[in-house]
Amino acid sequence: MRAPGDILSYEEMCREEGKRLQKGMNYPRGRRPGVFLMSRRKNALYTDRIEEDGKILIYEGHDIRETPGLDAKSVDQPLLNPDGSLTDNGKFFDAAGRARAGFEPLTVHVYEKLQTSIWIFKGEFHLLDAWVEDAGQRKVCKFRLRLLESAKREAVGELDNPRLIPGDVMAAVWKRDGGACRACGTTTNLHFDHIIPYSKGGTSLKAENVQVLCARHNLSKGARL
Repeated sequence: MRAPGDILSYEEMCREEGKRLQKGMNYPRGRRPGVFLMSRRKNALYTDRIEEDGKILIYEGHDIRETPGLDAKSVDQPLLNPDGSLTDNGKFFDAAGRARAGFEPLTVHVYEKLQTSIWIFKGEFHLLDAWVEDAGQRKVCKFRLRLLESAKREAVGELDNPRLIPGDVMAAVWKRDGGACRACGTTTNLHFDHIIPYSKGGTSLKAENVQVLCARHNLSKGARL
């Protein structure tokens, strides 16, 4: 199982989830978790945000497919397809309703795009709520997810609870460290690491406290904590 902060190529991400991820919202089949793909880069198609010091993700639902003569950004995000079946918005909306009613929340794996073909595993989340809100001239779907506390990186000795590193911080760290392990320069098995763990007063909000490490050096660092 991947840990929050792991850096993957698109192909690695697809192998991890056992399917080709061609869209942002992927409702689960069988016992596998759902998958959300997100981006907070400039000109991102959707408005996602992080709250409560990195534990809560507010994820925006997706628009209808672009069709000739129709601007998808000008119409309400749909819960139903023309034939009356549920869209991906509708499926996750229904799952959120079950969670509010007291049933087991749906688990969702979340990945954030860092740059073309490079993704960050944000962690395992529980889908807890959903609603529709006004966004100017149309209505959009919003989904509230909480990061699972069980997603600790115990295997490498990271003692603090995981916190979501903002996209602009990840981009700055990735550029500063050249997309390679800061300790040895390798470009494989990489992870965003807190230099000072959150539990010891470190922060996810400043690039100075985040670095790129490979799995080997992350493990050796954890052993010294």
